[in-house]
Amino acid sequence: MEQLNRKRRSYSVRNSPIHGRGVFALVPIPKGTRIVEYKGELITDDEADRRYADVHEHSPHTMLFSLENNLVIDATRRGNSARWINHSCTPNCQVEEEGTRIFIDARRDIRPEEELTYDYNLQLGERHTRAAKRAHACFCGTRRCRGTMLGERV
Repeated sequence: MEQLNRKRRSYSVRNSPIHGRGVFALVPIPKGTRIVEYKGELITDDEADRRYADVHEHSPHTMLFSLENNLVIDATRRGNSARWINHSCTPNCQVEEEGTRIFIDARRDIRPEEELTYDYNLQLGERHTRAAKRAHACFCGTRRCRGTMLGERV
């Protein structure tokens, strides 16, 4: 996996046409480049529910990244710029899980000024109803937009 030269800033955070803040490339980023690690406090699913269930009951906006081993990275605490990477149904980045760490890698060549995105592939643990899909609406605007940040049921 190629790493960007860290002496040269490769991305910046600013307002996004997709949603709120976003992360944008400052330089060309080649396919396969490891761009950034998604950082934050490592907590259990139960702790995430305790902290945020009421807060996010009616909001799909969180800065929590669920891992396969019932752990969660809470980017609201000790998080970094990766928490501002937006969802897209046709993303230019992909997520790589390595143990309890998440990395964002370029899945194709990325041009300067292009917004970095990955597919959130959100899973609710319940049926993805029309209402749930609307509550987790996607605003990526790509030709292949599926209209929701919810992924295929796994």
